[in-house]
Amino acid sequence: MPSAVEAGPVAAVRGRLLRFGLIVAAAVLVAAQISKWVILEKVMQPPRVIEVTSFFNLRMAWNTGVSFGMFGDGGDVGRWVLTVFPLAITAFLLNWLRQAERRILALALGLVIGGAIGNVIDRVRFGAVADFLDFHLFGWHFWTFNVADSAISIGVALLLYDSVFGPDSGKAPPGGTGGENQ
Repeated sequence: MPSAVEAGPVAAVRGRLLRFGLIVAAAVLVAAQISKWVILEKVMQPPRVIEVTSFFNLRMAWNTGVSFGMFGDGGDVGRWVLTVFPLAITAFLLNWLRQAERRILALALGLVIGGAIGNVIDRVRFGAVADFLDFHLFGWHFWTFNVADSAISIGVALLLYDSVFGPDSGKAPPGGTGGENQ
């Protein structure tokens, strides 16, 4: 058990990183909601496809499922499952953020938390997530997504990067000896 002297600096670092992660989450949430409001209320009146570049359009799409529209045919039960489940994950991520000791981890968790809450707000308000960023190449359209989805994807990529290359990447899991996979 760490002494009070050791716990002080760790607690201070965790406190600063918690604030940082929550600021990131709030910024993502605000950016996601403002961008959706602008698209829904100003740009897509009436709904249409707006060609921005030869590979990027603004196109309104309502996603009733999860990533890439999977599980989108669940009706009202599916809608509420896809509302409650992300909130449970967000609670887990908030607890993880409270324990974060590295800036990259706080950043990654803040991105995912803010994006998840942004999409949950859509589900509660509209019954689906508002997507509008449409990238395409040679006639093939990638999935349509939004700012919250982008933040979640970047956050998950940072979590993966940190787990593979971060300072704890070679440490043993609880009960392990380390080096099992080396």
